[in-house]
Amino acid sequence: MEEKKTRTEEFKVKGSEIIEKIKEVIREGNARRIIFKTEEGKTFMEIPLTVGIVGTLIAPVWAAIGAIAALASNLTIVVEREETGGQKNN
Repeated sequence: MEEKKTRTEEFKVKGSEIIEKIKEVIREGNARRIIFKTEEGKTFMEIPLTVGIVGTLIAPVWAAIGAIAALASNLTIVVEREETGGQKNN
């Protein structure tokens, strides 16, 4: 059985770039959760990316992300990814 590890990546984006970055993260496919943080580093929204969210729940999530994009000037997006034990981080 392969051991699964979690790693995080942070991206600083402007409001207009948020939706494109989220689409890119979802297309990559191994993201487990997306966390939005303010410029001060405070978490204000977390979106779990389970198999079900890609199908039936995606519309409300896009609406929420669109609202964030409209209100935010600068955000940090933290992407939590799952890796199998066979992969190495360099």
